[in-house]
Order: sequence, then structure tokens, then C-alpha cells
Amino acid sequence: ASENGGWERVIPAFRSVCGEDGVSLGEAVREQHGRDESVHRCCPPDVVVWPRSVEEVSALAKICHHHHLPIIPFGTGTGLEGGVGALKGGVCFSLRNMDRVLDLHQEDFDVSVEPGVTRKGLNSYLRDTGLWFPVDPGADASLCGMAATSASGTNAVRYGTMRENVLNLEVVLADGSIIHTAGRGRRPRKTSAGYNLTNLFVGSEGTLGVITKTTLRLYGVPEAMVSAVCTFPSVQAAVDSTVQVLQTGVPIARIEFLDDVMIDACNSFNSLSYPVAPTLFLEFHGTEKSLEEQVTVTEEITQANGGSDFSWARDAETRGRLWKARHDAWYAALALRPGCKAYSTDVCVPLSRLPQIIVETKEDLMLNGLTGPIAGHVGDGNFHCIMVMDPNDQDEVIRVHEFTERLARRALALDGTCTGEHGVGLGKRALLREEMGPLAIEVMQGLKATLDPKNLMNPGKVL
Repeated sequence: ASENGGWERVIPAFRSVCGEDGVSLGEAVREQHGRDESVHRCCPPDVVVWPRSVEEVSALAKICHHHHLPIIPFGTGTGLEGGVGALKGGVCFSLRNMDRVLDLHQEDFDVSVEPGVTRKGLNSYLRDTGLWFPVDPGADASLCGMAATSASGTNAVRYGTMRENVLNLEVVLADGSIIHTAGRGRRPRKTSAGYNLTNLFVGSEGTLGVITKTTLRLYGVPEAMVSAVCTFPSVQAAVDSTVQVLQTGVPIARIEFLDDVMIDACNSFNSLSYPVAPTLFLEFHGTEKSLEEQVTVTEEITQANGGSDFSWARDAETRGRLWKARHDAWYAALALRPGCKAYSTDVCVPLSRLPQIIVETKEDLMLNGLTGPIAGHVGDGNFHCIMVMDPNDQDEVIRVHEFTERLARRALALDGTCTGEHGVGLGKRALLREEMGPLAIEVMQGLKATLDPKNLMNPGKVL
């Protein structure tokens, strides 16, 4: 900023917008806002600001726009692709102080939230309403951050991803103007009005604007839930079961795959005793009566594919214990090699291609002596290889990087995507180009140039 008027003019302007304690130049604070939960190194911003309202976000953006300063939105810092790093310095907009739940309409099944509201925070607010917001990426992430990365998780097979559950967004553009992507205050269940601006910003990872409010679709809390675990003789058998369950129209809520390596790690980590074999974790939501039917149909299918008998869990506590293995997968994988770091891949392919890509991926891991237990949202064709590596072993870091590139290209060759959930961030920009082709990328660049001609919004990410 030295060449454009220096910070001595900018900092007082920031302070006049969001108060003395709403601006920080401290090194520790900047470091904290320069990294997420990814393996990418920390890139601290020059300054962190804490706006309290959309008007303050807009005023701060105008100052940044005038002084050509990059703007990096920050929610909870739980991203996995280096999306918050300040590659060109600039200003981190930490949005955690904007934490209001607004406009809950119970009978319309929708609610609006500011960026400081997290997934668990919203569901705790909804506790007595009989409603919930199901999208669950694992982390207790900012809901606006989840919109920005088009996040999803274990129950997307039933409830969809953020793309299907965001009805409207309030966005501050690079020049400080405030737009509502579906029109101010609008929240119809469906629309054919104009270009789909809402989903242009869902998944834009802070590169087109700062999301300051999102209107979300809510769901009725199911009367009953039941979970089960089932082991299989092969990956193919587990995936075949998944496809057949979905084909019969069972509205399964979660269907998670863990490979033998991952089950072994989970057993050690949680002192469990699951058979070390390809395994499905399942969950059903519905009325007592519909659950019986869902469960009967699913059991018939898994048994026909050589699956074991189900271990069942009905009450919340037993269900929690049963799912603990899946929920702790990341930490169980890390525990395989204490002192190491992990990077999670997240390719997604059409369902029918899943057995092939998982089998080829496991062969690749064995061949190259890499640690990469697999956990996947098989109902969506999406799986994670949790790559455990020593960040100080340059050779291993390179081998892991080459492996993840091969895995992504394998997914692309099978008509899939290089990222089903985590986003492009820093590491997948070249892969995005391969996935989309140069002409589609040009269209994206054109949209970016229209909305952010000075390239101030989270520069260096996605494109």
C-alpha cells in the first residue's frame, strides 16, 4: 500500500467505520487470519477489520476500492483449500461479529443469517421450532462461508448441498455496492426470474463479493432416526449396494463408505472392533413406519451383495457411538503417523464409476508407498483420501502432490470433478481449467472482470 497513499490514511478511515477495536495490525492476529485448516502456508493480511453490519462492510469496501487494496472475507477459518490466505496482502474482513439470525419464517421453512452464525449456532437457535438446517460439512463453519465454498457433507444425498439450499444472498461487491441476488427480501421456493445470480455467488470463494447474509431453506426434524453399519467382501459390493438402494427410491439420509485402511485406523483410534473390511455406515430419517420399510429394503439389498448383518442403533447415544468412527476419521488417520499433517482430496464422479476409481486409487497408493485411508459420501459419488504426510519430508510432499494430481485427472477422465465439496482455492486452479475447458474459463474470467475489474476480491484464488 506504500505506493498508493500509505496506510497512515487508510487505517484511520477504517477506524472511523468500525471503531478503534474493530481494526488490528497485530502480528499474531494477522497470522491467525492468514490460514485455514489446509496444508497451505500462512499468508497474513496487512490488516484485519471486524465490521458489525452490511453498511460497515460496504463503507470498508469503498475505502479498499479507492486505495486498490485486496479484500479477503473470513468466516470461521475452517476451509480446506487455502481460501483465506492474503496472497497479495490487503485487508481481511473478519465477519464473526455479524452474528444475527434474522427473519425466521417457520411456516415457510426459511431463515436468514449473517456470516457470524455457524451451522451449530443456527440449529441451536432452531431447537424448539421442530426445524433444522441439515447441511453438515463436519466443521462448525460459518453458513455464509459454507455458501461461499458450496459446501456439503454426509447427508447431501438426502438434503442436497449449499447450492440447493440457498434461496437468496446479500452481497457487497468490490466497489462497496450492496446487491440481493434474488431481489431484496425475496424468498420464493422456486423462481424462473432472470440469471441465477444466487448460484453464481454460491461457490465463488470470495472472488466476486463479500456475502453478508444468506437466506436458507429449512427442513422438519424427522420423527425418528436409525443408523446401521454393514461390512462387505469388496469395494464393488459396497458401491453396488449403494446404487441399488438409491435406485429403489429409499430416501437414505447418509450412506458413508470407509475402506479397510480407514476402518483399521478408526478401530485403533477409538478402541473399536469393526471387521477390517470395506464398510458402509447408513442413516435413515422418517416416521417410525417408513423407517421399517426403508430398513427392510436396504437389508435385503446389502445381503444380496454379500454384506454382513447390520449392527443397529436407534437411540441418540448409541447412534452417536456408532457414527463416532466416521466423524473421527480425520483424527484417526492423523493418529496413524503422529506429528504428521493431512491433506484431504475430494474428487467426485458419477456413481457407476466409483468402484473403478476407488480400486485404482488404492492400487496407486500401494504402489507409491503412501498413507491414504479412504472415507466417502458414496451416495454422491464423492470420496476423500486423507493423505497423511510429513511436511518436512520434501520427497513425500512431492509424491503426495503428484498422487493428488493423478487422482484428480482420473476423476476428470471418468466425467467427474476435481472438487466435490472443498472448492478450488489455491491448489486446484490448473485442474479447474482442465475440467472446464478454456472457453468456459474465459466466460468465468469475463464475469470476474465485470464484477471486480480491479481484481481486489480474494485475488489469486479459483481462476
